[in-house]
Amino acid sequence: MSSRSERGRHLDPDSLGDHLDRLFRAAWGLCGSREEAEDLVQETYARVLAKPRFLRRDDDLGYLLRVLHNTFLTSLRTKSRRPRTVELVEERPDPRSTGGELHVESRDLLAAVAGLPEEYRDVLAAVDLAGLSYKEAGKALGIPEGTVMSRLFRARQKVIAAVNPPRAVPTE
Repeated sequence: MSSRSERGRHLDPDSLGDHLDRLFRAAWGLCGSREEAEDLVQETYARVLAKPRFLRRDDDLGYLLRVLHNTFLTSLRTKSRRPRTVELVEERPDPRSTGGELHVESRDLLAAVAGLPEEYRDVLAAVDLAGLSYKEAGKALGIPEGTVMSRLFRARQKVIAAVNPPRAVPTE
């Protein structure tokens, strides 16, 4: 007969703060907004801390990312049932830009990540924003490591295209 400690362990609430920065980056990548990311991380921690959690593996971050992702999906479903509001933003050219180089604000980059299809966004958030290895991301997302690599490549290409759209070539 195997003991409970051989099959897993309880999630230590005191160690959850160790993962806050990585979860926040992943949340920002999912949401595309700093404020929504803060709310998502807060809701994730509230869910995790609401009752004792028993982990089968020693992967706190992977577990927290799964909860974060599920919480995000739940919030999307909830939002889809609510009336939408539109924020008006005045676009201004960057005074530091000379026009030739690419200047990308982090909010523009994260908005591009948030605009990705779910399978690409999740992989990019896990690897590039939360800092998981390909293997850890695969386990957290329930996909093979090779799939993580190919989706990550495609996600990065889509983000680059979104923040650096092709410029029209002037004709003479």
